[in-house]
Amino acid sequence: MLKQFGGKITKIELEKYKNSPHWQDGKFQNLEETSMSIEFKDVPQLLHKQIFDREHRMPSSPIPIESFDKGQFTAEADRAKLIWYGHSVVLMRLNGKTLLIDPMLGDNASPIAPFTTKRFSEGSLNFIDQFPQIDLLLLSHDHYDHLDLASIEKLKHKTSHFYVALGVKRHLVAWGIAPEKIEEFDWWDNKTFENIQITYTPSRHFSGRGLTDRAKSLWGGWAFKTENESIYFSGDGGYGKHFKEVGKRLGPFDFGLMECGQYNEKWQLLHMFPEEAIKAAKDARVQKAMPVHWAGFALALHTWKDPIERFVAEAEKEKMPIITPKIGEMFTLQNSTEKYWWETLE
Repeated sequence: MLKQFGGKITKIELEKYKNSPHWQDGKFQNLEETSMSIEFKDVPQLLHKQIFDREHRMPSSPIPIESFDKGQFTAEADRAKLIWYGHSVVLMRLNGKTLLIDPMLGDNASPIAPFTTKRFSEGSLNFIDQFPQIDLLLLSHDHYDHLDLASIEKLKHKTSHFYVALGVKRHLVAWGIAPEKIEEFDWWDNKTFENIQITYTPSRHFSGRGLTDRAKSLWGGWAFKTENESIYFSGDGGYGKHFKEVGKRLGPFDFGLMECGQYNEKWQLLHMFPEEAIKAAKDARVQKAMPVHWAGFALALHTWKDPIERFVAEAEKEKMPIITPKIGEMFTLQNSTEKYWWETLE
């Protein structure tokens, strides 16, 4: 279990964190005042509901995952190809290179808790064996539902480079990945990888894998720009003014993968409601949006379909074009259509 916590902060790393303009009072800070509205007296009831109130929070049977066609995915193309594996896992083919974002493909999002948070789909970890060499793996932050030890163990020998949030490198090094393969990013840091311009963008969230490292690494999203397309991955976080700043600096975007799930009024500043996800997409000047951070795990008290149903309804209201692929389905921004696949499941 100790390995799950990742790496400890060294004096050298701490000095690096202190050089960030977003480090203050011994931790990383959000751009806006951000907290949870949970009083101590609320905790027992929330924990009880999380553990025992499972009705409609999980599908009645596992959500199927479409089969992976390696030849089709790696075939030469001048447009991006994407596959979503539930929650926030996104496999992309850009400029002939394979990129993988937040590859939490394990079956349990609570590996250190006394109770498990099981994945809605089965066998997801096995897909890693089918993937081609990962040219670049990107990590938005270090929470267990985004940075998964079991997945990294399978990926570390088939991944060439890692771009990670500032502070996340120590976990990967502790898990046996060579330090020279890993580059850390502060907000607005950018780098060109194989003619893909990549920028780490702010979000309104937090980080930590244990009791003593809360906000000791950064959290954020990613922006990708090629000659043909621009794609925004919002990362986890509540609604805030940073979305307009992302749109102003880096937009417009052809496509946005917007966090939409695991929300609650008691932590609304940390996770967006579906209506806010559409608003954030518009702020960031996203032309077509897709909800992520849902259909993977029950980490909040809403039903498993609530995120997508409300996202679709708000998109229709705001006339925002959206993409709703099946889990594991390969799509491009040009040939995708709305699919209401969740309606056939209970």
